[in-house]
Order: sequence, then C-alpha cells, then structure tokens
Amino acid sequence: MQNTTNTPFSYIYDSFLSKLTDDMYMELDEQQTHGLLEELLLSAIQKFEFPRFDITNYEVAHKETVTKELEDGSTVEEEIQVPGKFNIVLTQEEINILATYMVVEWLGQQLASVENTRMKYSGSDFKFTSQANHMAKILTLKQDYEREGFHLQRLYKRRKRDENGIMRSTFDSIMSGSVK
Repeated sequence: MQNTTNTPFSYIYDSFLSKLTDDMYMELDEQQTHGLLEELLLSAIQKFEFPRFDITNYEVAHKETVTKELEDGSTVEEEIQVPGKFNIVLTQEEINILATYMVVEWLGQQLASVENTRMKYSGSDFKFTSQANHMAKILTLKQDYEREGFHLQRLYKRRKRDENGIMRSTFDSIMSGSVK
C-alpha cells in the first residue's frame, strides 16, 4: 500500500474478489460492481468487533461536480464518481478481516436468494441436486468463513507489530487490561 493517509475501499474489494468467483461481477460495469461491493463492505464493517482504528472514519462513494478549464479558457462542469475510502491507513491484516466478512455477507445473500428456495422441476434427462442440500452446503461454508473471521480477529487482537516491525504478543497488555 502506498497511500499514507487513507485506504481506498478498492483494496478491500480486491481482497474480497480474490476469495470467490462470481461471474455476475464480470457482467456489470465497474460502477455497478463497486456499488454492490460497497454494500457488502458496509455490512461487513459491523462484524469487525475491536479494530485498532475508528471504524466509522470512512467516506462512501459519491458523485461530485468539478469545474474543468478547457484549452480555450472556458470552463465546463463535469460530474465524477469519487470512490469510497477509509480516512485512515489499514494494514493488510485489517483488510483481510474485512474481506473475509464480506464473503460472509455475500454467502448470506446467496442463502437469501429466491433461486435457492424456488422449486425446480426436471425431466428424466436432467438431474438436479436438492435445494435444501445446496443451501445446507452454502450455510456450512458461511459458518466456516464466520469462524475464519473470528479466528483472524483473535490473532489480530493477540499480536501487534513493534517499532522494529516484528510481531509481538499482546498477552501482557491483555492481562493488565491496558490494550492499546
């Protein structure tokens, strides 16, 4: 990460997209995709229990009108899309935790999909697995990601990088009640 004042949401989106394959995101344009991903991220933020940063310190994507000066000296107003960002710098570990919880939210959407609950009929030439079996497997996967997110948060809280960049246990400060 080269940005020293903020973390664009796109960093978390990239980590999330590397964890799953969904052709739907390939069919949408970038703005639509980022809109859907932002919804997942905002839901995932609530699952990050004890971050070391102000989790509410972010700006959602929005449109902004800017004035551009043309070569002939005239000006024109143009509407641009400003991407969402955290107004602090996140570590790779924090990005991974958020991306993991985005997967949990995405799997929750898959479970809530009408396609999983609608009865499907097939001819003798077609074989469908049962929706209940399919949903049970998605639910198991969702629970696995929830456990993974919880595990990542435990590791995150139990260690901290020192001034030399070496990971150190926070056990002493946890036991004394002065975790920073």
